[in-house]
Amino acid sequence: MDAVRLLEPAGLVFGLDAYRAVDAGLAHWLAGGPAAFTLARLIERGDARLVHAADVPGDWLEVLARVAAPLPLADLPAGPQIMGILNVTPDSFSDGGRHFGAEAAIRAGIAMITAGAGVLDIGGESTRPGSAAITPEAEWARIAPVLAELRVQSDVALSVDTRNARTMAAAIGQGAALINDISALLHDPYALAVVADAGCPVVLMHMRGTPQTMQQFAAYDDVAVDVTRELAARIGEAVANGIARERIIVDPGIGFAKNAAQNIEMMRRLPILANLGCRVLLGTSRKRVLGEIAGVPVASDRDPATLVSSLPGLELGNTILRVHNVPAMVQALRVWQGLWTCDKPVGHEARRAENRG
Repeated sequence: MDAVRLLEPAGLVFGLDAYRAVDAGLAHWLAGGPAAFTLARLIERGDARLVHAADVPGDWLEVLARVAAPLPLADLPAGPQIMGILNVTPDSFSDGGRHFGAEAAIRAGIAMITAGAGVLDIGGESTRPGSAAITPEAEWARIAPVLAELRVQSDVALSVDTRNARTMAAAIGQGAALINDISALLHDPYALAVVADAGCPVVLMHMRGTPQTMQQFAAYDDVAVDVTRELAARIGEAVANGIARERIIVDPGIGFAKNAAQNIEMMRRLPILANLGCRVLLGTSRKRVLGEIAGVPVASDRDPATLVSSLPGLELGNTILRVHNVPAMVQALRVWQGLWTCDKPVGHEARRAENRG
């Protein structure tokens, strides 16, 4: 690679052939289409500059020089997807207790599906900072009846948010389509084997330590590069243990082992994750950093901030947006798609004709 196009401040490296294809309007540099417009806007603003490979440190090239390509679908529907958060817990940071109990959780899940969620993420253990761990048995007791009933009532992909191999195995056996592990399969020594044997997609989230200790490890040289490197290492470990790369989804772990400034920097430089070649899950919903930016202390009041912080993730293509308020995110996604794909709402032409008349 004699030359690459380096986008600042995102730190995303493109091969020139990929750039020329986008520039000529012949292809998109990522699945999802609108990312091509992002590249063009960055170039127009002067945020992109041509550099030679010799000018980029070797370790950066190792992590960043992958030419962007269509993201794998990982057995989930193509295109941007909204993942509804269904916490069957008494102590989650935003909605703890609201869906604690199978009947309430099932009703909430059906409402999210009706509103347009393409995936539901069912969790039985709170992983907010400082939360108390529970046993896999207690976790599964909360999840099992909800997963079983939602599997009967809907064909929407169901994800289980767990770091415990026993819960993973039970969930997969009961029809879960996806495992979402905040520890990136590090917490439980049997987790890698369970996921590999099942052949199901898995979310590897970036975190250091545990929910109880993670804030002690929020020291980075460059948070965006360090997170990308660490996720690359977890991908490598997963692949070495038999998990197909196309079934791996990555999550930058906003709010996990990162202070406010680091969370902001990670969100601002999110395109760097495209270099991993995996589908991306972004979960900013109602998190503390949004409250600090917007001056909103109550988590449940942060849905407008969630929408703003989620939409940049769509620049990556095929992104999964993990949110509490599904109807609001569906509405925002439809508008965003309409803006960038030039789709027109039903009745648009009729109204224009009427105005001309």
